Amino acid sequence: MSGFTRDPKYYGDRLVYEALLTKWGRYHARCGCKNNWITDHAESAGFTVVRQGSGFVALVGPDLTEDVDETRLTTNALWKAVTGEKGAQDWFEPVRVIDRSEKAEAERKAVNDQVHGQRRERAAAAKAEPVTEAQLRYLTKLITKASKERFNDEFAAAIKGT
Repeated sequence: MSGFTRDPKYYGDRLVYEALLTKWGRYHARCGCKNNWITDHAESAGFTVVRQGSGFVALVGPDLTEDVDETRLTTNALWKAVTGEKGAQDWFEPVRVIDRSEKAEAERKAVNDQVHGQRRERAAAAKAEPVTEAQLRYLTKLITKASKERFNDEFAAAIKGT
């Protein structure tokens, strides 16, 4: 989700706007040009990319995160840069503050270990053994004379439990 963020791990004490690339790419379609909205619009309007990841870009800049009242944040400045139209956002967005204290990180790790630990245990218990020679011969013969649906059913039955 796009939004204003304070995350000391990635941004220090800076306020940034994390923009989803797909969302803002759709907004950029209003502009009509085929250029990259980040380099050709946002950066040329004075915004700076401070971090880019898979599917998002973190921006800082005038009237977006700099010299603004954090209780009255909007994306109007970025909207104008990206679409060429005046921003009409009349509501204010909250700032998501990421707690990176040792206690919060330990809690986050514990939840992650609990959720993913169960998945890891199930995956380890379900580790598949290699197909036997007999199974391979049977499946090879089956491929040549069975429909795709029957092959899939027989394949599932042949490897069940291995």
